Amino acid sequence: MRKIEIFDSTLRDGEQSPGFSMNLAEKLSMARMLRSLNVDVIEAGFAACSQGDYACVKRIADEIKDVTVASLCRCVESDCDIAWNALRGAEKPLLNVFIATSDLHISQKLHSTREEVLKTVARVVSYAASLCPEVEFSAEDATRSDRDFLLKVLKTALSSGAKILNIADTVGYIQPEEIRELVTFLKEGLSGGPEYKLSVHCHNDLGLATANTLAAALAGADRVDVTVNGIGERAGNASLEETVMALKTRKDHYGCYTDVNTKLIVPACRKLVMLTGVKVQANKAIVGKNAFAHESGIHVHGMMADRRTYEIIDPEDIGLAESKIVMGKHSGRHALEERLAVLGFTSLTKEQVDELFEKFKLVAEAKKVVSDKDIEALVRAELLDFTGEYRLDKYIINSGNVLSNTCNIRIVKSDGTGFDGFATGEGPIDAAYNAINDALKTDAKLLDYMIESVTGGTDAQGAVSVKISIDDKVVKGYGVSVNIFEASIAAYLNALNNK
Repeated sequence: MRKIEIFDSTLRDGEQSPGFSMNLAEKLSMARMLRSLNVDVIEAGFAACSQGDYACVKRIADEIKDVTVASLCRCVESDCDIAWNALRGAEKPLLNVFIATSDLHISQKLHSTREEVLKTVARVVSYAASLCPEVEFSAEDATRSDRDFLLKVLKTALSSGAKILNIADTVGYIQPEEIRELVTFLKEGLSGGPEYKLSVHCHNDLGLATANTLAAALAGADRVDVTVNGIGERAGNASLEETVMALKTRKDHYGCYTDVNTKLIVPACRKLVMLTGVKVQANKAIVGKNAFAHESGIHVHGMMADRRTYEIIDPEDIGLAESKIVMGKHSGRHALEERLAVLGFTSLTKEQVDELFEKFKLVAEAKKVVSDKDIEALVRAELLDFTGEYRLDKYIINSGNVLSNTCNIRIVKSDGTGFDGFATGEGPIDAAYNAINDALKTDAKLLDYMIESVTGGTDAQGAVSVKISIDDKVVKGYGVSVNIFEASIAAYLNALNNK
């Protein structure tokens, strides 16, 4: 059995895709989950891209140990300097240097030549290796590159100090049989030289990212780039959960294994949904809500006889276990802690659990029975309220079809200072948000508002996600409550707290 290393790019390629941006605290929380998942490499960001990305890479490098932490760099010395400064505190730092190698990219994007690309690779990879003990070279758009030239570039990077060579299917163009041939060609061409690891980075534009990744592993790739829930630029990247479980379920075919703790796959996927507010489709392989659901009479009959008739994965292997515990107002703190652990929330502080227990009791009083989704919603609201500078004290909303929509509100700052606001609006939520702006003297503007039921039934909690514009920044917020007005106010304040 041959080990396949897992290079997770959720916090870089995944996070830079529209709708998936995370702030520092959210990325740190996800990095902790990835560490628990036992991936081999966490690509923490693109340090030279922005001050925010630099801060995220540095914080993750300083805190997350026993795992390689990487930062992406263009094939430019200044990018390497910035990334290395961010990675200095890492126990196992990695500079991931990339440049395009296809003629299309070289001529149209880089406005350069093959010769100049080779010189740049030799110079910058050598420089990166002088800074960091481990350097990965990534060939962007490798799968549309001339194979002989690609091999020459990889040999140049290898002789200049790179220890990992990555070929990127940047636009999801290649087919499984083609990437298998390409990996075989490159391994043969690189044989006899310095030791290296070959890695692949596949995108999903044609829906083949996971298939191409697995084909590359079958051909001898040592490392694969993946993201949780398959998020990433455009149609996304190869899915961590699909790749890992395919290798595990069909080890007879691939002859490979990973060190990923598969029992944390579902908690990791749920955490990402919680942090980004973006759900996975119901029929998503491995982690979609229908992945282990059966309705057809034939299927149900087979399942009753033997689960293996229609399930090739044991749900417990990915951390999906049906709850046999009813949580309600009589449940104690210990019961909540046990349920949080089952759901994968193992890194909460004592203070966070204390706060969650108080909120749990309020929900239990209102709902009688509290579901796992209710608990997840409470955790999400708790984890996203990182700064907590402002909190709701009290409010009164008047609304109806024969009177104006108005809101009186009082907001309390963390130092105890109170702020009162009053406003009208086109509806009760609009009035509430105008009143918050009036109280805090902000000019925040609502860009996006989404409301959903956490669970079914008339006693369901309402979960509200918002995006607001303030001080030339776009920030998101989340709130949850059995009272939808209160959930909406909490989401708006959460966004202001995250600015």
